[in-house]
Amino acid sequence: MTEIDTSKPHPARMYDWYLGGKDNYPVDEELGRQMLALDPRVPVMAKVNRAFMQRATRWLAGGGVRQFLDIGTGIPTEPNLHQVAQSVAPDARVVYCDNDPIVLAHAAALLRSAPEGITEYIQADVRDPATILEGARKILDFSQPVALSLVALLHFISDEDGAHDLVGRLLAELPSGSYLMMTHATSDFTPEASAVATARLKAGGVTLALRSREEFTRFFDGLELVDPGVEVVHKWHPELGEPVPGQDDGVIPGYGAVARKP
Repeated sequence: MTEIDTSKPHPARMYDWYLGGKDNYPVDEELGRQMLALDPRVPVMAKVNRAFMQRATRWLAGGGVRQFLDIGTGIPTEPNLHQVAQSVAPDARVVYCDNDPIVLAHAAALLRSAPEGITEYIQADVRDPATILEGARKILDFSQPVALSLVALLHFISDEDGAHDLVGRLLAELPSGSYLMMTHATSDFTPEASAVATARLKAGGVTLALRSREEFTRFFDGLELVDPGVEVVHKWHPELGEPVPGQDDGVIPGYGAVARKP
């Protein structure tokens, strides 16, 4: 297994710290506290993203989707995507993917599939779609619909790294009837604080590429958006889940959407 680099913060471990987990290091907590000082809602944002994943997965599994490719999985935090999907459809197949070896270290122990289904893990970076697709094909049937999950991931991929092209490359391999489920942080509501956060993360070696509603919507070009379309994350089908503790009616600076490939 690749050695875990504890000298630099990693988004997956920072996310774990925001969620109250223990699989992070002082360098992750230090930068996480800086983000918290800029906006105390950061832990709520992390939980809101997890809640979106659960609601969207429940909606997709309830609509007949039986295969999921979750890139940017993060450190396992229950309920995980496969648990939500397999609670609706026990035969669901789920492939997780992340580039942090600490996620791999936990995946084998924690990501246990229902007996009727399959759960597998790939260590790879979203910037390497060929490796992801090669691994996913060993588990998923690409002649049948696949739900591609990119939750709280693409705001760590800059335009220079070809964020939109990467999504297009992944979707191109999936058949008609597949779905893209995605959330993304934005600076639309907090431009000044967002600029400071971006600079501090950059100083810590973490890329933050916040995008506007219009830029986020571009990821769904050529797809059929599911009602209600692009929405502030916590307002996407809230009836499918439980309210996030600490969440109020204020704007959580991030968008979410689900769309079908025609």
